[in-house]
Amino acid sequence: MKLRIGVIGQSGNGPLSMAPGLLEKAEAIGREIAVRGAVLLCGGRCGVMEAACKGAKSAGGITVGIMPGEGTEDCNPYVDIAITTGVGLDTRSAILVKSCDALIMLGGGNGTLTELSLAYTNARPVIILRGTGGWADRIKAVCYDGHYLDERRSVPHVYADTPVEAVEKALMLAQSQGCKSEVAG
Repeated sequence: MKLRIGVIGQSGNGPLSMAPGLLEKAEAIGREIAVRGAVLLCGGRCGVMEAACKGAKSAGGITVGIMPGEGTEDCNPYVDIAITTGVGLDTRSAILVKSCDALIMLGGGNGTLTELSLAYTNARPVIILRGTGGWADRIKAVCYDGHYLDERRSVPHVYADTPVEAVEKALMLAQSQGCKSEVAG
């Protein structure tokens, strides 16, 4: 079975401005996930999700969008498999997080912060790409020891400075979680 790497970050559907280069970094992450033989999972919509899917598709990868509604009308054009949940954004985020072996966070607003918290609660490793704005650049300042969301210090957040480093760390952590998956390269 292939490793499943989630990409979380702002959708671009709202008042949040995107950090310079954010979408290019998301696209590079998607491409690297595909090159390494993993499957990219995301919320399936626009912004970071669409850019990551575009990158994965450019390298022949497989993309899965976990959609909040019952239809695919909001699905970005680079999603191969759309999982329509009909459960709304909050529950969709929980399904996305629980379906991933590891996640990579870029930028992000409140929805991304929710997904980060869900990943922590569900013991999913998260790699945070620095320099991408939003919560990705602010979270370390509010974390215990810069890595934990609460005093239990259960699952540390890991930081990366480049898309390649983020994917390498995500795959390493996913494999170390006891996954029986295979990754090419």
